[in-house]
Amino acid sequence: MTLQEIISKIESVDSEIFEKAKERTSQLIMPPRAMGVLNDISEKLCAIASNMKPEVDRRAVFVMAGDHGIVEEGVSAFPQQVTCEMIKAFVNGIATITVLARQNNCAVVVADVGSKCKIDEKELSGKNKFIVRKVKFGTNNFTKEPAMTRDEAIQSILAGFEIASREIEKQNLNVIATGDMGIGNTTPSSAIGVVITGNRVEEMTGNGTGIPSEMLKKKIEVIKKGIELHKPNPEDGIDVLSKVGGIEIGAIAGVILAAAYHRIPVIIDGIISTAGALIAYKLCPTVLEYMFAGHKSEEPGHIKMLDYLGLKPLLQLNMRLGEGTGAVLAMHILDAAARIIKEVATFSEAGVSESKV
Repeated sequence: MTLQEIISKIESVDSEIFEKAKERTSQLIMPPRAMGVLNDISEKLCAIASNMKPEVDRRAVFVMAGDHGIVEEGVSAFPQQVTCEMIKAFVNGIATITVLARQNNCAVVVADVGSKCKIDEKELSGKNKFIVRKVKFGTNNFTKEPAMTRDEAIQSILAGFEIASREIEKQNLNVIATGDMGIGNTTPSSAIGVVITGNRVEEMTGNGTGIPSEMLKKKIEVIKKGIELHKPNPEDGIDVLSKVGGIEIGAIAGVILAAAYHRIPVIIDGIISTAGALIAYKLCPTVLEYMFAGHKSEEPGHIKMLDYLGLKPLLQLNMRLGEGTGAVLAMHILDAAARIIKEVATFSEAGVSESKV
C-alpha cells in the first residue's frame, strides 16, 4: 500500500462504546471517577478495542535504529559506533529495554532501518527478533543538506508501518510500544519539535546523552542553522522529516500508523518517539485517538511536544534513556486500567448501596 492508502483506511475509535464505558465507570463500586486517570485510560481502551473488555496482554515494543549525519557537528557524548553495538545488545537481550520487556511479558522487535551498520539478519541471532529494512546508511548532515530526500522520508515511514503491521498480524498483538536507537537522535527530534510546535530552540533542546553546557550551546546552534537553511513546512510532516529528521523517527511514525490501522493502542516513549508521533499526527490526526504517552522524559522539549498533542504522560521517573523504556513500563498502567473496567463490579452487580448525594 501507498502511504495515502494506509492513511485513508485509518478510522476513529468507537464513540458509542466510549460512552458505554463512561457509563459503566460511573457505576463501579467506588466514588465517582475515584481512579482518576485510570478511568480515562480504561474508557479509551474500550473505544479503541470497540468492546467493553479490552485486552492488553499480547505486547511488543518496536526498537527502530538509525544513524545521523548531524553527529559530525559534535552534538553527542557518545561515538556513532554505539548504535551498532547497542543493536547487538538489544538482540542479545542484555540492554535496559529488553530487561523491562521481559518483566512485562513484552516481545522485542529490533529493526535496523537506517544505521551505518552492515549487519545481516542471518548473522545476528539472539533472544529477540532482528529485522533489517534499510532505507539508507544514516541521514545526511542537515546543516549542509536535507537529512534525506522526500522519497526516503516516505520510505522510512512505510518501513516502520510494514514491520509493525507484519508483527501485529503474526503475533496477534493487542498493544504495542515505540522505541529507538541512534546516536545523535535527540538533535533531529528537538528540531522536529521546534518546527511543529513553534517553540524556541532553546526551550526544546536538552543534554541528550549527557553533553556539557558548551556542547549544548553548539547543539542549539546546529538546530537553528538546519531550520534556517531548509525552512521546513510545519504543516507538512514529510517535509519536516526529510529536512531535519531521522530515518528511525520516520519508522516510529510508521509504527504509530500501523497501530491505528489495526485498531490497537500504541504507547509512545520519550522525545524521539514523540517526534515520530508528531510526524504521524501531521499525516493523520486520527492516530492521536490510539496514542498513550508512556512517560515524561528529562528532555525539556518532550513535555512541550506532549502538550501540543494533548497527551498526559502516565509516568514521571526522571528517565532519559529512550529505547522504549518508559513506554514499556507504562504497560503496567494500561493493564491496571483494563482490569478495572473489566473486573470491578458495579453497585448493582455487587449489591452495594450507592451514594445518596
